[in-house]
Amino acid sequence: MRDFVNEPELKTLNHSCAHVMAQAVKHIWPETKFWVGPVVEEGFYYDMDLGDHTINDEDLVKIEKEMKKCCKDDKRIVRQEVSKAEAAEMFKDDLYKEDLISRLDDGNITIYTQGDYTDLCRGPHVGSTKQCRYFKLIKHSGAYWKGDKNNKVLQRVYGVCLPTQEELDQYLSDLEDAKARDHRKLGKELDMFMFDDIVGAGLPMWLPNGFTVRRILSDYIMNKELELGYEHVMTPSVANVRLYKTSGHWDHYKDDMFPAMEMDSEAYVLRPMNCPEHMIIYRSKLHSYRDLPVRIAEVANDFRYEASGALTGIERTRAFTQNDSHIYCRPDQIKQEVEGVTRLILDVYRDFGFKDYEFRLSLRDKDNASKYFGNDDLWERSEAELRQILKDMNVKYYEAIGEAAFYGPKIDVQVKSAIGHDVTLSTIQLDYQLPERFELTYVDETGAKVRPVVIHRAILGSLDRFVAFLLEETKGVFPLWLAPSQINLIPVAPDAHMEYAQKIQTDLQKLHFRVELDSRNEKLGYRIREAQTRKLPYSLVLGDKETENGTVTYRRYGEQAQITATEQEFIDMITAECDNKGIK
Repeated sequence: MRDFVNEPELKTLNHSCAHVMAQAVKHIWPETKFWVGPVVEEGFYYDMDLGDHTINDEDLVKIEKEMKKCCKDDKRIVRQEVSKAEAAEMFKDDLYKEDLISRLDDGNITIYTQGDYTDLCRGPHVGSTKQCRYFKLIKHSGAYWKGDKNNKVLQRVYGVCLPTQEELDQYLSDLEDAKARDHRKLGKELDMFMFDDIVGAGLPMWLPNGFTVRRILSDYIMNKELELGYEHVMTPSVANVRLYKTSGHWDHYKDDMFPAMEMDSEAYVLRPMNCPEHMIIYRSKLHSYRDLPVRIAEVANDFRYEASGALTGIERTRAFTQNDSHIYCRPDQIKQEVEGVTRLILDVYRDFGFKDYEFRLSLRDKDNASKYFGNDDLWERSEAELRQILKDMNVKYYEAIGEAAFYGPKIDVQVKSAIGHDVTLSTIQLDYQLPERFELTYVDETGAKVRPVVIHRAILGSLDRFVAFLLEETKGVFPLWLAPSQINLIPVAPDAHMEYAQKIQTDLQKLHFRVELDSRNEKLGYRIREAQTRKLPYSLVLGDKETENGTVTYRRYGEQAQITATEQEFIDMITAECDNKGIK
């Protein structure tokens, strides 16, 4: 997908096209008043007040037709500087522009004119309206003025503009593919999860299919952690506010947490992350330098009060589950532990077939020091250590100022999704700060009590976001090992072939395969088509021939070929496929 915000040519083109759209709207509805029309990730939009009229799909066609006329006229887009007083006079009957002007600094203000349309804007713009001729209006919605629910709802129309028709056609094709991959659409079609207003916004309920995938992912990562010496714990989802004041989350993260609950003269809060609880677990025992590293892991439920406008299916929610861990180690063990976590990340990515990803070294912003706690020496030391480890491992990375956690720098793995989003899946964070705040210690070789270093790490990150990513990556066609239902048995004539179908079902279930038996009295073709609609990996048709010969006839999802094999041959094949994992 194209980057309209960060590609200067595209940004200028789309900003100019927003003005062309506003000009066309003004021709159709002359009394329209406009708020703002920025360039955004998917192109551009403009918020407008059309009085009592509400934009509909037919209106988009009408606006596009008028936009084409504006482009054909090829009017020059002329920049002009005016004083703040002059601008106020020009837009004196427009409360939206008056509000914008009142918040601008004193001095000259830029306006742009194209034919009969003039707009307040800082620019830049293309030379003429003709350059905006390859465009498409995408959608429309309502939007509160200034994002305030107490204000009037304005009409927001989204569009996109590209330099050529070929580029526009490709983008629109990519957009259709992105819609087909939208995890919210797929999750509904595949009965993965649901939301309900009476439960609450951003609070997903996982249905059997979705919970099965989550359970498999949880078992998968916990088994890998067990092989590497992690110990799993379970901690409460609510805790005393004093815990988060000690950790610093209350001061630095309070606005993103649910409000505190007053009980028994104490204040409790839903936890936003698991670090403080794990610090308390470590602190509960005396540790020797010989005990380290201590690797504490948890698949934990967390809660953050995300803004309602930021909620996006299961990708961004208010209740989610993290694959979280904290490693307590000596300073001389930092390198081996960070390298070990990095190898685990790469191992997991191989299993899932991820190839389009980058490592990002996320650093603090020294010019915004209030966002972080701790002293400069510890920050510079930990940043330098992570940077050196990446170099020693020959891992390509880039640096991002201002992306650090408030307690320390981190290595984030940015994975490019199938629809072009840059998603943080895994993270490794180096922390000297929380050990100080919680007064964590271990006894060193001399018998002195000294501070350990903490490495925060998440491999799958949020399981919820990970499932959303997989849905979009696979279009809902999960690999066999991860599919909620792996095999669908279809007896040709349920009465005649049911006993054999039940035998196959029992054999497969004993081997822990997830099997369905479609015994409905429906036509064979209908049942086969429905299995394809549900994206089940394998459909097995069982008729007279299969019953007599002890065979199965299987069909892979998305393929037309029907292959007959013995039951054991089929079992050997799907066992190997599960062992190999991977996403096709």
